[in-house]
Amino acid sequence: MSTIQDRLRDWPADRLRGLRRGIEKESLRVDAQGALAATPHPEALGSALTHPHITTDFSEAQLEFITGVHEEVEACLAELTQVQQFAMRALGDEMLWVCSMPGALPERDEAIPIGRYGGSNVGLAKSVYRTGLGHRYGRRMQTISGIHYNWSMPGLRSEDYFALIRNFRRHSFLLLYLFGASPAVSEVFVAGRDHGLVPIGEGTLGQPHATSLRMGRLGYQSDAQASLAVSYNCLESYAASLHDALTRPYPAYEAVGVRDAQGGYRQLATTLLQIENEFYSTIRPKRVVRSGERPLHALRERGVEYVEVRCMDLDPFEPAGIGAETARFLDAFLLHCLLADSPDDTPAEIAALARNQQRTAAQGRDPALQLERGADRVRLVDWAEELLEGMAPIAQALDLATAGSGGRAALELARQRLRDPSLTPSARVLAEMASDFGGSHRAFGLARSQATRRALLARPLPADAEAALRAMARVSLDEQARREAADAQQPFEDFRRSYLDPAQLVPEVAVASAPCRP
Repeated sequence: MSTIQDRLRDWPADRLRGLRRGIEKESLRVDAQGALAATPHPEALGSALTHPHITTDFSEAQLEFITGVHEEVEACLAELTQVQQFAMRALGDEMLWVCSMPGALPERDEAIPIGRYGGSNVGLAKSVYRTGLGHRYGRRMQTISGIHYNWSMPGLRSEDYFALIRNFRRHSFLLLYLFGASPAVSEVFVAGRDHGLVPIGEGTLGQPHATSLRMGRLGYQSDAQASLAVSYNCLESYAASLHDALTRPYPAYEAVGVRDAQGGYRQLATTLLQIENEFYSTIRPKRVVRSGERPLHALRERGVEYVEVRCMDLDPFEPAGIGAETARFLDAFLLHCLLADSPDDTPAEIAALARNQQRTAAQGRDPALQLERGADRVRLVDWAEELLEGMAPIAQALDLATAGSGGRAALELARQRLRDPSLTPSARVLAEMASDFGGSHRAFGLARSQATRRALLARPLPADAEAALRAMARVSLDEQARREAADAQQPFEDFRRSYLDPAQLVPEVAVASAPCRP
């Protein structure tokens, strides 16, 4: 059986130099006191519907910054930083909340504003979808923010990406331990919920060994979606699972209905998932879609183009929300997931992985914590050490291919955090909260957000970058107006029914790929 080193040797160096990554970063807009902004999306930032780099996520007050695709980590982070610098200059007295978990939220859930995208049919659909999320999961949950890391490598087939995904799901506990930064929440976030947290400061709840409550049962979780045992053994099995969830009516959502008594829309559909993006997962197989195309149709027709890593918290200690060492570690980690043997998943393993994720999110820095690995129990720290050891030749190969040392430096930092949990972001958050802010999550987040605002405003923004972003904002507003005019004659209900037609999920000819093994 070939080893990771053997497989690495079979790759030419230009394959490693051909890695591509892009970053999406969500952040809440807040006022000077850290309360959720009640203002509309700033016009200076352009149209949230059509701007290529600045949009909103769930809430009108939740900005999302999107980089292009980059060969180099430094270029990717530079773009992410510049687009946030540009946004910060347009926010006036407002700023970006730097923590994944929100600080001050309105007492009433319905007072959290959902994103608005204008009067085109696509724009209306995006708002109706978010209205549906609010009915299904509550708006508070949707204010959680994070980092999405999009990653690809030349020469990979769909089956290669699915092998990577299976190993990622097995080993992503390591990312929660090393980079989780949400060990505490404000009381208002869990008001009325059975949370199991303990008081750790003024208006703040948490757990002493927590890593990422965002990725635990208080974060992006759903009892309805818990019934989905999505298999990642091949494109066909994954697509079939999603197809079922997108077309199967769900009684609780049927009770909500598509429209209210006055004719207003409550959600796009009454199926288990309204659209593909509603499926919560730590990682997704992705393909760039064409205009009007369903994501599942794109995957089935043309195969996997890249993966989207979704389990990364915002790092409140990094002005951009993610640092270069983290990005380089992710590159090496994803390559390890790709190169290591990746047996098929099973329903029993899928259930065990969900339990491992919950344990790591809530107790990950407890040195005695054990995770499930097959029929055995193994300490998280021991399993993590094995993974880091397996990543060593990959980090070295990346450095040789790029004439650098960043991969080995990122791996060494991970080893230090494994040896000393106090160096992890989650431990640093709790320590700084306790030493400087009386244990208050809101006070910590406010101070860090203010410091980040000052840092981004003080950093020079290249004139060409600023000019380009200003031009994009103007063009995006014009494009939104054009779409609204073009859609004036098509009723939204006709658009909704056409877009959600199950026939839109199945292409005439699917991509040729390896069949699932029995």
